[in-house]
Amino acid sequence: MKISTGLAASLALCCSVAAGPLASGHTQPRGSDGISANTLSVQIHRELGAQLSQSTSIFGANDPAYRNATHRWDTFEAPTVPVIVEVGNESDIAKVVRLSKLTQVTVQPDGKSVWLQGGNRGGPVNAYLWDKGYVVTTGACDCVGLAGAGLGGGHGRLEGLYGMVSDNIRQLNVVLANGTEVRVNATSHPDLFWSMRGAGHNFGIVTSFEMNIYPRGPSTWHYKNYLWTGDKLNQAFTAINALHGNGTTPVNMTYNNGLFLYLPAIDAKKPVISWQFSFRGSESEAAEHFKAFDAIPAVSVESGNLPYPSLAHAQATGLDDPACTSSTLRLITTAGLRVFNLTTEQQIFDSFTKRIAKQPGLATGPFIIHEGYSTEGSKAMKSADSAYPFRDNIHLTQFQGNLPANATKHEQDQMLKWAREVQDLWNAGQPTRRPDAYVNYASGFETVQDWYGHESWRVAKLRRVKAQYDPSNRFRFYNPVN
Repeated sequence: MKISTGLAASLALCCSVAAGPLASGHTQPRGSDGISANTLSVQIHRELGAQLSQSTSIFGANDPAYRNATHRWDTFEAPTVPVIVEVGNESDIAKVVRLSKLTQVTVQPDGKSVWLQGGNRGGPVNAYLWDKGYVVTTGACDCVGLAGAGLGGGHGRLEGLYGMVSDNIRQLNVVLANGTEVRVNATSHPDLFWSMRGAGHNFGIVTSFEMNIYPRGPSTWHYKNYLWTGDKLNQAFTAINALHGNGTTPVNMTYNNGLFLYLPAIDAKKPVISWQFSFRGSESEAAEHFKAFDAIPAVSVESGNLPYPSLAHAQATGLDDPACTSSTLRLITTAGLRVFNLTTEQQIFDSFTKRIAKQPGLATGPFIIHEGYSTEGSKAMKSADSAYPFRDNIHLTQFQGNLPANATKHEQDQMLKWAREVQDLWNAGQPTRRPDAYVNYASGFETVQDWYGHESWRVAKLRRVKAQYDPSNRFRFYNPVN
């Protein structure tokens, strides 16, 4: 019997990688010896049941709980899991693991850090800490697992102030592939600590971790959401590039997210452009930064002032919003950028327009996503101090092709072709830079160097650490270093 992870790949209109069920089994519906899933479930009950806490559940595909337990944010190339072992206590994880019940949050007495169990998601943590007067770095979607995001770096609204999620991890409790439990920090297993902050899903299972927290700051944030028709593309991207400058984005202009999407009620022949901004502070403080965008005639503009934990829902990335819908077939490609190439963006937009005319059914599925961050806090960190490699990026892009679960192979192939085309255009639009792919958004089609850095020493170090801590390559499901 092997233990395989199930870490989810990628993200929606924001930042991702959420820990999925860590389950017993392979990517086939039978055990390694041809044992049926039902027999395997009975066997695991017999062998492990007595060793685990009473709150732990063990069940297979015939159990009504199975469907909910195996829900994934992205179902493309999902593993088939024959048996779920769902634990309720952290101490059980060294034997068998599923993280989603482990959501304890413990603020430390000095108010400088918080211990989080591995199943915590960004939204509930933000709400809990806000009420106690704190914030913590998280992804931009409330549903994203905090540990999962941090293992791949973790971009978010607060990185301009405090760095990425991974930059704020003080230490981790990790179960290794051989079942050993270790405390990982700057002095205990320091090479593993370096590796897990940027490539962590290759090395073990995080049962809990300690992160920096900060005073929560302004009582409200200002948000502004614009909807433009496609003829405003050049104006919009010119203003975005001016806002970000050469990595000089104002620190409180924390995050913006722009999409090309098809809304036939607005324009039946072309995609439209949606752009959302998050500002840490009041509407009056934000006004100066929005002048260039206010000057672009819009279909609609929505704005408001909200406590930080309410911001995600106002921008459609809350727990119950479409961006967090699970069990959807998503075909994703990505590229990291320093600046938006206007010619490239027009090419991508025109290609979308042609597909609306030729394949209107396919054109309803994708979001072509452009994220921009205030990066001052991230750039302040020494690049060599962790495995996260791409601190000179200002923008993350993502083609997210959404298809129904019953999509045909031809439909999947057509969407994937489109996704790869857009990725190639983004990369061609910055010819002086080598391609890179934020590992939390990566599809698996890129190179190891695209995920973990083009400096030769980075991948070499990751592989040395991998050989030490996971010599059997048990943790290999998602963008492996080997």
